[in-house]
Amino acid sequence: MSSNDYETSDTHSTTTDTAESASESTDSTDQLELAAQVELLTEENHRLRQEFVQARQSRYRSTAVGLAAIGIVAALGGLLFPDTRDVLVALGATGLFGAVLTYYLMPSQFIAADVGERVYTAAMTNLASISDELGLRENRVYVPGETVPARLFVPQHAEYSIPDDRSGPIVVDDDSRGLFLEATGAELFREFERALTGEVGTEPAVIASQLTDGLVEQFELAQSADADIDVANGRATIAITGSAFGSLDRFDHPIPSFLAVGFAAGLDRPVTLEVAAGDDRADWLVTCRWSSETETEAA
Repeated sequence: MSSNDYETSDTHSTTTDTAESASESTDSTDQLELAAQVELLTEENHRLRQEFVQARQSRYRSTAVGLAAIGIVAALGGLLFPDTRDVLVALGATGLFGAVLTYYLMPSQFIAADVGERVYTAAMTNLASISDELGLRENRVYVPGETVPARLFVPQHAEYSIPDDRSGPIVVDDDSRGLFLEATGAELFREFERALTGEVGTEPAVIASQLTDGLVEQFELAQSADADIDVANGRATIAITGSAFGSLDRFDHPIPSFLAVGFAAGLDRPVTLEVAAGDDRADWLVTCRWSSETETEAA
């Protein structure tokens, strides 16, 4: 072998080593850049969450300040205008009391919707798997209860009756075999009742108006909710847009569950639930159906 061959071999080896070193250096640089980007995004996400919490808290503080200002002005007006003193003093006391409540009841922590959805998804995926394994049907029946607003009954057969024993969770009676579960919407409905001024309605149109307001204004689970009521046929269809918890066609989703529980509790009769994809006017259509009082008594 000539000296030129040795030189060529050495040159090739050196070139290969240099290329490998350059590749390793590039990979290391890329990893460092990715790590830096992840760290930057994490910090930015934390900053945005903090700003969101501060913005929400600022709204509560502004409301408290506004109520306090109204209370002070009304109280001073009571001193200046003796003829209307009683009314103004009462208004002032109400404003100051509302300001104190708003300030001290201001939430100190907000849970992001995506976190709540992940928790719900894990739990409901397990329940849906159990339901499938038991060979249960797609029927979802929300039954009013004595100690809870309503519970969810998932029957095994197409022809079924509402269980007499409602302790659940597994019902083994021949004509009502299935699962009898705590509904996701039950606790939401309890919270809704506590915040409601007055009683829950007993007429479908009133119930629908209250529930849709609760979804959008109180819980902020949807951007909009519009109800279409057919009292004669025992049907209420609610068009939902902008769900905060993703797809509504999953097992006992909070939004349809809350609506079905609300109708079951308000009408005091079982309600069947259907969820379908919407059209260009809404993302989802949630339909609650119930039987008339005559049909319920006959059954």
